[in-house]
Amino acid sequence: MQTKQVLCRERLRRVPAQFSWVDQRLVRMEYIRRCDCRGWAMYLLLVTVADAQGLSYYSDGKVAELLALNPDEVREARRQLLTAGMIAYARPLYQVLALGGAA
Repeated sequence: MQTKQVLCRERLRRVPAQFSWVDQRLVRMEYIRRCDCRGWAMYLLLVTVADAQGLSYYSDGKVAELLALNPDEVREARRQLLTAGMIAYARPLYQVLALGGAA
């Protein structure tokens, strides 16, 4: 069995002062299969900019600009995330939702 070693100690990740995270259950519970790359790009953006309650106010225009998506792709990404139960949305407010099930 291979022993893991830190490859770049000077760039070792630390928990930042601001609040954000990506839950490992995205893979373990196969949420990752519920959206395509546009949906997950939007999810990563929302997780990154959300406050501790998962809330953010990014406009469709800003999301499109940051992710290099057109308006239809932004709507489709949001639809995927809503259908997958990953976010709640009431224009202009997004909420990244807690994942269901045990860790």
